[in-house]
This record gives sequence, structure tokens and C-alpha cells, in this order.
Amino acid sequence: MGRDRWHEVEEAGALVVARRWPVRFDLAVVTVLPRGGRRFLAHQVRQDMWRALQGLRGFVPAVRVTRTAGGLEVVAGGEVRGRFDRAHAEARIAAVLDDEANRARWQRRAR
Repeated sequence: MGRDRWHEVEEAGALVVARRWPVRFDLAVVTVLPRGGRRFLAHQVRQDMWRALQGLRGFVPAVRVTRTAGGLEVVAGGEVRGRFDRAHAEARIAAVLDDEANRARWQRRAR
């Protein structure tokens, strides 16, 4: 796997995008989005989450997208090597996932 490559693994009906495998979620936030392209959505969420948390030392982002009856369940978070404030980090991820501009952009492009 090259430096710019991500693991994209279909696991128990979910698409998981992660830098390291096996994936580990030391922190995670869940949201539901309307149906769309899982691969594109996973990468966009990962990228936006990374921008919000790039200052968190030892952070390795991961995203799991699962089709459900209500749309797509997105679990965003990942691994953190070292000590960190979980509540603060998860609040920052939630802010990314709840941002209406992000959600609209993801839905426009994840068709």
C-alpha cells in the first residue's frame, strides 16, 4: 500500500475506509444520511474529519458506511495513539457530520 492509499474493505455489509487495518475506533460519532454512493461519501467524510482533527496527535481517521432502511449509517472516527480528550474530539467530529453545508455537498456529489 502506497503512502496515498487507503484500505477500502467490504465488511459485514459495510464499506470501511481506513489508513490502517485492522481498523480501530477509539472515538466514533454516528449519523444517518440519505442513500448515495458509499465510497465517495466515506472518502469525503474522512477528508473533512481529518481537516477538523489534523492537530490531534496520533489520529488515524476511519469511516464505516452501512446501508440501512433509513439511508446510510455513517460511523466517523478512528484510532488515536496517545492521550486525548475524547469528548472534545467527538464534538469536533459531530460538528463536521452535522454541518448542513457539508451534508449538502456530500449528497450532491455522492450520487
